[in-house]
Amino acid sequence: MTNIAICGANGKMGKTIYNCVKNRENCKVVAGIDLYTEQYADFPIVSGPFELPVKPDVIIDFSNPASLDGLLEYCLATGTPIVVASTGYSDEQIQKIKNASQQIPVFFTFNMSLGINLLVELAKKAASVLGNQFDVEIVEKHHNQKIDAPSGTAIMLANAINETLDNSKHYVYDRHSRRQKREKSEIGMHAIRGGTIVGEHDVIFAGNDEVITLSHSAASKTVFAEGSINAAVFLKDQPAGLYDMSMLI
Repeated sequence: MTNIAICGANGKMGKTIYNCVKNRENCKVVAGIDLYTEQYADFPIVSGPFELPVKPDVIIDFSNPASLDGLLEYCLATGTPIVVASTGYSDEQIQKIKNASQQIPVFFTFNMSLGINLLVELAKKAASVLGNQFDVEIVEKHHNQKIDAPSGTAIMLANAINETLDNSKHYVYDRHSRRQKREKSEIGMHAIRGGTIVGEHDVIFAGNDEVITLSHSAASKTVFAEGSINAAVFLKDQPAGLYDMSMLI
């Protein structure tokens, strides 16, 4: 049994995680962390990690980058593994996550969906086969409440493709301010925000007279919740280190 604490427990993702966990037999939610401490289930919700009444086996964080420092401080002090599932982190914060993984188990990915992480592997394979013969464009679509753009997943896809191509590419975000032809060294990234779109990502490889498009569409937040829960169960018994979804595929 994996005892889980949810950071961001009163948010949409936090409640989705709880609804998924309550139908499983290999884990349970024992506590929540949220600025809004209203209780809606059979576990307490506190405003900060050091107020947790019990030490969880794993913390799943689906809150906000502003929570990172306090969470890492608690996890390092108590030896608690953490699944970092929020998006919008700065480069400095990502380095803090990596530094923490030298002392505790940390699961960190820009997207908790198994399908998205398969898409990453397919994009890498396509890049290795197509090389520089095809232009690469990434289009991501999300709901109108999402703050960061482009999405962390779009950046993850671009980074995976770029690493496959020996980091020979640079990123161009939209094109409204660029009055010039597209360069071969570009990976274009485009963000669309509207309605209640959960998450859609297209990776477009455009060549001479042919186009290959790899796509993923999430119909609900459940796919991300289930991915984070699977990560938590996996992480419980792991030694210190940095883990990601590729280790679960």
